[in-house]
Amino acid sequence: MVTPRYFGSIPGVPVGTLFRSRREVSVAKVHRPSQAGISGSSKDGADSIVLNGGYADDEDNGNVIVYTGHGGQDDRGNQVRDQDLTDSGNAGLKISFEEHLPVRVVRGPQGDPRWSPTSGYRYDGLYGVSRY
Repeated sequence: MVTPRYFGSIPGVPVGTLFRSRREVSVAKVHRPSQAGISGSSKDGADSIVLNGGYADDEDNGNVIVYTGHGGQDDRGNQVRDQDLTDSGNAGLKISFEEHLPVRVVRGPQGDPRWSPTSGYRYDGLYGVSRY
């Protein structure tokens, strides 16, 4: 049985909560996928993202994030094409934008060092999705 997607804060998980691993983040239901950077679907929207240095075009400015999306990389992590909305995570972010759904943000140790933890993963609260 698939657990319904949950938008908003997770009860009992305050902003600033640290997790040792992506698995712990998933178990806490803050960001359910253990690898994907977007937790979302083309039907419901995106409920969370992880910022962890996965895409060179991502920009983390603290309160404003430019998130590249998912896809378009070759097997060595080089961006070789644009992302598209056939990917469920990207389509989910579009729905979250259109429906003004909040997105939980988790930062990992390989993200921008100004805002990221030095180890583990940190839940940094809810952000609104807007067009850049």
